Amino acid sequence: MISKEKYTTYVNLLKEELVPAMGCTEPISIAYAVAKAKKVLGENPVSAILHVSANIVKNAKSVTVPNTGGLKGIKAAFCAGLVGDANAELQTLSKVSKKDIAKIKEYVATFPLQITVPDRCDIFDITVTLKSESHSAKLRIMRSHTNVVYIERDGEVIYENIPPLELKSKEKTLLCVKDITQFANEVDLNDVKEILDRQIDYNMAIAEEGLKGEYGASIGKVILRSYQPDIKTTAKAYAAAGSDARMNGCDLPVIINSGSGNQGMATSIPVIVYARGLSLPQEKLYRALVVSNLITLHLKAGIGTLSAYCGAVSAGAGAGCGVCYLLGGNYEDISHTLVNALAIDSGIICDGAKASCAAKVATAVESGLLGLQMHYHGKQFFAGDGIIKKGVEETIESVSQIASAGMSETDKEIIKIMLDGEETV
Repeated sequence: MISKEKYTTYVNLLKEELVPAMGCTEPISIAYAVAKAKKVLGENPVSAILHVSANIVKNAKSVTVPNTGGLKGIKAAFCAGLVGDANAELQTLSKVSKKDIAKIKEYVATFPLQITVPDRCDIFDITVTLKSESHSAKLRIMRSHTNVVYIERDGEVIYENIPPLELKSKEKTLLCVKDITQFANEVDLNDVKEILDRQIDYNMAIAEEGLKGEYGASIGKVILRSYQPDIKTTAKAYAAAGSDARMNGCDLPVIINSGSGNQGMATSIPVIVYARGLSLPQEKLYRALVVSNLITLHLKAGIGTLSAYCGAVSAGAGAGCGVCYLLGGNYEDISHTLVNALAIDSGIICDGAKASCAAKVATAVESGLLGLQMHYHGKQFFAGDGIIKKGVEETIESVSQIASAGMSETDKEIIKIMLDGEETV
């Protein structure tokens, strides 16, 4: 039986991490920071400085910002924040009107904004300084998308809480595959049902929209049109279609995981498609989603919010584990599925948020499901096969080491290539 401490921690993690966001979370975080800073300023700004870390640039420069009339990039996200709702966090642009869109476009064309990338800052770091005719306001977000750590008005510090340089939170250090599986078996569904119902409703809605509309490269549609329509193909297509829509301006919200909508969709949609396709009980779906979500959080805890390592890999592996649980898998089955999946596609890089993320989501889901099928056919990767270690937790630690320390230089090269000869806006 799982301990009371871990039970409470796991429920709280699901409540804290599985929250709604409209649009790609990095540009939306910029918009949120601007909206909050404007509220502190108390009047309309006439100029601004925006300091953003290189990884924020990577994930904001090429993605369409929702409710802006199709605008892309950092300045679009900044200007959208000038009309955003400071109280709505990652849905700060959800109430933008047609008149507001016209204002955003005018701001993009005329507002004096200086964008810089500091040499020394956190991997996830956004600082907004707004100036009006008579006042100034400064606000900083670090480490995660809504984590405001510093507020200043007219040179006076109003709030300061700079986080320590710890990669994992205390709560996330309590995650392990064995206890996650045990928790999924034991959890009182009344403690998680509302969270998971919202995830099911939101993420399936945007997946269906992605299959109906014309978004980006339409990866979801391409998959359905190109391959034999079975449950695995449908699971991949729906997950990819959600990313198609989200990366290309759809204003429907998604439920995120580890700060990412793509990861939230990749870890949940395949599990939902399998449960519905196999007509499994709703209770089984809830418990399988607990597995997929918490395993994704576990994998991401050692990697960090932003990295050169594609987050969809973790989410696709989590989805494979969720499907494994759906089909009656136990801790051993889930562990083998996870190790297999991580051995297959841990080399996928993150080169920013954009249309091709949908294809990476599909690839990651494929790897998660292939890892599951390998196990069911009595096949597996063993310790010593590349990065694979003896034991699932040891293998997870290997991936964390590669993605955080090992790929730090890779991340710099990716950003250099992406920004070569281009404006950051």
